[in-house]
Amino acid sequence: ALTLSVDLNLGTTLIFTGIYNILTGAIYGVPMPVQPMKSIAAVAISNSAEFGVPEIMAAGICTGGILLLLGVTGLMQLVYKLIPLSVVRGIQLSQGLSFAMSAVKYIRKVQDFSKSKSGGDRHWLGLDGLVLAIVCACFIIVVNGAGEEGSEREGDDINLGGRERPRKRGLRQIVASLPSAFMVFLLGVILAFIRRPGVVHDFKFGPSSIEAVKISKHAWKEGFVKGTIPQLPLSVLNSVIAVCNLSSDLFPGKDFSASSVSVSVGLMNLVGCWFGAMPCCHGAGGLAGQYKFGGRSGGCVALLGAAKLVLGLVLGSSLVMVLNQFPVGVLGVLLLFAGIELAMASRDMNTKEEAFVMLICSAVSITGSSAALGFLCGIAVHLLLKVRNWHNDQPCSTV
Repeated sequence: ALTLSVDLNLGTTLIFTGIYNILTGAIYGVPMPVQPMKSIAAVAISNSAEFGVPEIMAAGICTGGILLLLGVTGLMQLVYKLIPLSVVRGIQLSQGLSFAMSAVKYIRKVQDFSKSKSGGDRHWLGLDGLVLAIVCACFIIVVNGAGEEGSEREGDDINLGGRERPRKRGLRQIVASLPSAFMVFLLGVILAFIRRPGVVHDFKFGPSSIEAVKISKHAWKEGFVKGTIPQLPLSVLNSVIAVCNLSSDLFPGKDFSASSVSVSVGLMNLVGCWFGAMPCCHGAGGLAGQYKFGGRSGGCVALLGAAKLVLGLVLGSSLVMVLNQFPVGVLGVLLLFAGIELAMASRDMNTKEEAFVMLICSAVSITGSSAALGFLCGIAVHLLLKVRNWHNDQPCSTV
């Protein structure tokens, strides 16, 4: 969308994010995602005339610099320890449901990503129709189920004198081992070429030219005010705090400090944004999506990074012509399940008080479209409940 609306260099972004994927996969050993900073992207798409590439890069550099400072000084780790789990779960629930609602909109409505607008209802039939999206969704559900681990019940190991049950068990294992997300994505790529066969003639082989972006004083000011300020709370909460928490849930024994993740995000943007690469971060939604579709190690994102690096070096920005033909309904299906997986992380709130704080935080975040506002409300409610409980626990004074 940014390539189409503000002429962002897609080739450069692919090269840098490919390198980030390889490095973070090797460092963390889990499918740590590298994804665009959504708030900055939203501002650029909705106001492309006044918020162009220099402003985008200024916003990314400022955000990255602040996150690097928070990580190096250890302040991010302190914040991570102080924030209640119920508030973190509220942010994860709101982000997951927000992704899921956007996904449903992608499936039901025709999208114009260059203007960030929805059009009319999507047709039932066709190469980007509702029927195709429904079939893809059903396929993912059959293969992945609700996301349970692949442990078998003890009864499955017992042969009751026949061969029927072992065959069924083997069939389930074969189906469950299918790379559903990759197969659906590959189908989308094939359909993109079918929808517009002449797109191959638009390919320009070779990498895009990588040049330093010239950022004026005005661009620094606009980027910080319109980009960094709204993006920073989201980066702290979703790209660092929620990622660390979700990682410990999905990958027991692989706990990462908030400081290291904050430094990672900061360095990515302090390097790539000077050359026109889209401001990037890690994200709980991306991590949940990788896990949902089978990602269990850093190798999968390293392979993704290698593929992005090759595409960036071979096709550069001309790749956007293919992506523009990718069935949006299929994209919506993949985003839907990634959002649901992120939201399901909140299911461990066992007490009514924890669930109460989580739901208030989530509701405010969704309706106010602000993770920062939801976070503040969640913290306020959590403190009020603590004061109330403390007051109730005090012995009655003798009159």
